Amino acid sequence: MVKVNDNYLKLPGSYLFSTIGKKVAAFSAANPDKKIIRLGIGDVTQPLAPAIIDALHSAVDEMADAATFKGYAPDLGYEFLRSAIAKNDYADRGCDIAADEIFVSDGAKCDSSNIQEIFSLDNKIAVCDPVYPVYVDSNVMAGRTGTWDPATETWSDVIYMQCTAENNFAPELPKETPDLIYLCFPNNPTGSTITKDQLQVWVDYANRVGAVIIYDAAYEAYISEENVPHTIYECDGARTCAIELRSFSKNAGFTGVRLGFTVVPKELKAGDTYLHGLWARRHGTKYNGAPYIVQKAGEAVYSPEGKAQLKEQVAYYMKNAAVIYEGLKSAGYTVSGGVNAPYIWLKTPDGMSSWEFFDYLLEKGNVVGTPGSGFGPSGEGYFRLTAFGSYENTVEAIERMKKL
Repeated sequence: MVKVNDNYLKLPGSYLFSTIGKKVAAFSAANPDKKIIRLGIGDVTQPLAPAIIDALHSAVDEMADAATFKGYAPDLGYEFLRSAIAKNDYADRGCDIAADEIFVSDGAKCDSSNIQEIFSLDNKIAVCDPVYPVYVDSNVMAGRTGTWDPATETWSDVIYMQCTAENNFAPELPKETPDLIYLCFPNNPTGSTITKDQLQVWVDYANRVGAVIIYDAAYEAYISEENVPHTIYECDGARTCAIELRSFSKNAGFTGVRLGFTVVPKELKAGDTYLHGLWARRHGTKYNGAPYIVQKAGEAVYSPEGKAQLKEQVAYYMKNAAVIYEGLKSAGYTVSGGVNAPYIWLKTPDGMSSWEFFDYLLEKGNVVGTPGSGFGPSGEGYFRLTAFGSYENTVEAIERMKKL
């Protein structure tokens, strides 16, 4: 008789954003006259930049001509895109990353979930708390996290690195030695960042204990302060301890287009095994590559026109972030984030739990956010708002919250 993967049965409840979607759908059905403003899921709202649209149209035309038609993409991605990434995201920042160390994919969410497949099940993971749920859930599915404790909402074999107001929502080196360390900066959900010197401490630590850092840099385009690193490879020694995940979703609006990449340096090893070859094998076996049309759109991100247009788009969202941050702060909320990231992290008022505040904000203000507890136990009592809505809706949402 066929059997299921029992690890899936260990997952508590549904995926965070699925739960939010169901709650909002139920409220909308019961209150069809209410205008709901969604500042919960980090989905962009501005249209694709003109340079990207032009590239998409041009690539579609190529697919209509036998002379320029493209079938399967190369395993790692097209050379034109990998070279553009290597130059603009790494060489121009003084980082030694070659084009053939870049693996193009359909997004960082898939890569952050799949990367654990090349590691042994007896590796222990360390995650920030609160944390992007995919890091933990994908390891649950693999059978790496032990047992679930509903009282503490933690897994027995996961090292939780608390990120609280006391440490400026940045993790401290764990007392127990991990094998895999998940870091995300600028951080989702808290919007916090660390300096290059602080990140160097993590790189030195990983090299010292033989750990690998999975570094999610999906929000690097939103960095505005000088001493905040855009890539972990700005740190000395990162090539021997770090894998970096990147996305085109938030910097270029590709949430519906789908494009990302993962960097695995060739000298990165686990024991005596080089990880570059393992990820290449996994990539080639399980993935057929992002579409040519989409990769051409990705190349346009690095064109002079694309860079200028996307700089304006990022500024648009960060203007929203300032509206949220300043508006809530003036209303007496305790807030952080919103400077180097499109997320604002706020303390729930009047001792409400995260989900109590979610329900209150939805019912009384018709505004949707994300309960902090959905990101881990240290997120309880906090709430995340995103800056990815339209400016008009963002202003209206904050005015509604001020009146509650």
